Amino acid sequence: MDYSSEDDFDNYIQERINVQRRISTRKVIRDFQNPFDYYSANEFKSRYRFSKDIVLNILLPLINADLLKVTSRGLPVPPIYQLLVALRFYSSGSFQIITGDLIKVSQPTVSRIVKRVSYLFCLKMQRFVKFPSNLETIKEQFYSIGSFPGIIGAIDGTHIPIQNPGGSYAEVFRNRKKYFSINVQIVCGPDLQIYDIVADRPGSVHDNRIFQASTLKRKMEQGIIDGILLGDSGYGCQKYLLTPVLQPETVSEENYNKAHIKTRNTVERTIGVWKRIFPCLSKKLATNLTTTCHVIVATSVLYNICRSHGIVEEIDDIGYTTTTRQNIRNTQAYNREGLLFRRLFITRHF
Repeated sequence: MDYSSEDDFDNYIQERINVQRRISTRKVIRDFQNPFDYYSANEFKSRYRFSKDIVLNILLPLINADLLKVTSRGLPVPPIYQLLVALRFYSSGSFQIITGDLIKVSQPTVSRIVKRVSYLFCLKMQRFVKFPSNLETIKEQFYSIGSFPGIIGAIDGTHIPIQNPGGSYAEVFRNRKKYFSINVQIVCGPDLQIYDIVADRPGSVHDNRIFQASTLKRKMEQGIIDGILLGDSGYGCQKYLLTPVLQPETVSEENYNKAHIKTRNTVERTIGVWKRIFPCLSKKLATNLTTTCHVIVATSVLYNICRSHGIVEEIDDIGYTTTTRQNIRNTQAYNREGLLFRRLFITRHF
C-alpha cells in the first residue's frame, strides 16, 4: 500500500494492533463451560429443570430464531447459552450463581439475557397456557377427584415476592403480610396444568378484584368458556365460580364443602409444584416490574411444558393433602344470584 508519510504508516500499524487486541479479548464459545458435556444427565436436569434432549429439541426451537440477532458488539452469546442462562436463573433466582456457573458472563449480561428470553417465552403463552378444547373431558377428570360435577378449573391467588419497586406507587405493591409482591391469579386443571394466569397486579389488590377485572370472567359470563370454577371464600359466589359454605348447617352442605376442598386442592398443589420447580418465584425478584411479570408468565409456560412431557412427577408431592384446611376469610363478596345458584346446586348434587 502507498502511504504519503511515515506518520500515516505508523498510524496504520497502531490501528492494526488495536484491532488485534479487540479481537483477542472477544468472548468466544470456548470461554463458556459447555453444560451438555460438563454435567451428567441428572446434574443437568437439577440445574436447568429439563433434560438435555428437551432443551435442545423442544425449548430452543421455540425462541432460537429470535435470539439469532447479530450485533455490532463482537460475537454475541449463542442462543443455546442464552436459554441456559435464563433456565438457570429461573431455577435459582440468583444472577451471581449464573455468573459463577458460566465464566466470563457478566451480571449485566445475564440480566439482559433473562429479560430477553423471558419476553420471548411470554409470546408463547397463548399456545401453552390455555383451557383445553374438550372441556367435557376436564369435567370428568375433576369429578373423579372429589365427585364435584361441572368443574373446569380451580382458581386461587399467590404472591410472588419482589423488591421495593420504588416510586410514588411503591406502597401499592405491599400486600397484607407487609412485604412487596405481585398478586398472581392462577387457574389450573385436574392434571395440575395452568389454564389461565394474570401476573401483573400489585400485591395489595384482592383476589376477587383481580378476577372481577379479568378476561376470564367475561368469557365465562358470555358462555365462551362453559363450566364452573372452584375458589376459596375470598371470591364472590357466582354461577360460574362456587365458593365453600362458611357455616354449613346440613349434611348436604358438609358434603359439598368436603368435595369442594378435595377438588380445589389441585390449585394449591399446582402453585406449590410451580414454585418448587422454579425457586426464583419464592425469592425477591430484583428485576424491574415489567421483566418480573415476564419472568412469572415465562415460568408458567415452561411449567406447562414440564407437565406435558411428564418430567416433574417425582416432585409432585409437596406436602399438600386432600384434607388441606379450608382458607376461609370474612371478606367474601356476596352475590344473591350466585348464592341462590349454589343452594340449588347443593340440593341437586349433594
